[in-house]
Amino acid sequence: ANFMLLVMFVLLAVKVFAFVNSLLYSGEAYEAAGKLTKPAWALILGIAVAVQLLIPGSMFLNLAFTIAAFVYLADVRPALANLTRR
Repeated sequence: ANFMLLVMFVLLAVKVFAFVNSLLYSGEAYEAAGKLTKPAWALILGIAVAVQLLIPGSMFLNLAFTIAAFVYLADVRPALANLTRR
């Protein structure tokens, strides 16, 4: 039980980080990177955090949103960072 609680906490931290990070880039950066729009990613990642906090027993939804957060961190965030790096 303690291990699962730790895993859920870590995944929540990942989702919160991805959500906050998605808010830091301009909408134009998302368009220039050829990714979904800033509002789309903010909505997806915001819902991810809300679902984990409000519906913790929903394993399928949590898994889907965890994958979305990892996609953001592995694909979208590096593309945005490359555009804004000077």
